[in-house]
Amino acid sequence: MKPSYRVLHVIDHLGSGGAQETLLSLVKYADRRFQVEAATLHGRGYYWERLRRLGAPVHSLSPHKYLPLYVPRLLKLLRAGKFDLVHCHLTAANLIAKPLARCAGVPYIFNCDQNDMYRPRQPLRRWLDALANRITDHIVAVSESTRDFLVQREGAPLEKITVIYNGVDLERFQPAGEASVRAARRAQWSLPEAAPVVAGVGRLSEQKNFPLFLRVAREVLEKMPQVHFAMAGEGPDRAGLEGLARDLGIANQVHFLGYVHDMTEFYPVADLLLMTSRAEGTPLTVLEAMAMGVPMVGTRVDGQAEVLEDGVDGYLADPEDLPRLVERTLRLLQEPETAGRLAAAARAKVQREYSAEVMVQRTEALYLRYLEP
Repeated sequence: MKPSYRVLHVIDHLGSGGAQETLLSLVKYADRRFQVEAATLHGRGYYWERLRRLGAPVHSLSPHKYLPLYVPRLLKLLRAGKFDLVHCHLTAANLIAKPLARCAGVPYIFNCDQNDMYRPRQPLRRWLDALANRITDHIVAVSESTRDFLVQREGAPLEKITVIYNGVDLERFQPAGEASVRAARRAQWSLPEAAPVVAGVGRLSEQKNFPLFLRVAREVLEKMPQVHFAMAGEGPDRAGLEGLARDLGIANQVHFLGYVHDMTEFYPVADLLLMTSRAEGTPLTVLEAMAMGVPMVGTRVDGQAEVLEDGVDGYLADPEDLPRLVERTLRLLQEPETAGRLAAAARAKVQREYSAEVMVQRTEALYLRYLEP
């Protein structure tokens, strides 16, 4: 089948992040009716080669974000490409690519909105975002809480927003299976082979609230001193978190692994995932862990609470509810049958509702509402 429509995805950068993983899925699982390309405003990053291996044209528009070559180069690409639709991802693409696409005469402009905890505190960013959304034909919100924010705080028309949850690539994220895989992965990061391991995943920043993760760790270790805690991620708070672990007297049981390129190699080390976030859109970390059979304890925030049902396919606690988070973490560590039941239910839910293929199908159906009215 010959492609009927040309779609350009524009993103700020191709480093680590949920938006980049979503973009990868939108390219990988694109229907043959769509000829897709991707453009990053600056640099290349981890996802550059992964996109190229899929055979899609990928454009890097500037070597550095502070060198705004992406403005003329993106305008040139938009005019030459004769795209039917431009889909923007992340803040800079939202603010830069939308007006350029309109100037270049692109018929339809979409963007994906993955709300974070910082935008409510940034009135200028909210104003600019609301302004850019006026020239958007449609917004894909990754959670109901994101949609509500756009309507209530930025004045976006409800009819211009569709909630499409993030999806996880089930071809890549599958339960590890053999014990030898688990042992090899633990050896890779110098984690003890037999000890229970609680995982934390995410950027080491305010949003993920890793100080609470460490306070949970201290309380858990009072009851189960054999447990280890492994944190996958980098960020500005790392030095402070390492100091906090020392102050709490748990530094020997806490492992800072840094940035992990391939999360399929990390999840097999974990007996459970502990997410202490203050805010989330629809976190791919949660969906990935669910797909790989890792049970979860998390805070009842935003999209995280929309995905998980407390006591059915995971455990939820109110943000900052330290006793509840400790009690639920201990229960999953001490009751393997409960952990297995929740993990099985979570994996079934992901397969049914949150696969990358389902996410792409829903997104492309939305495209066709405009392209084939």
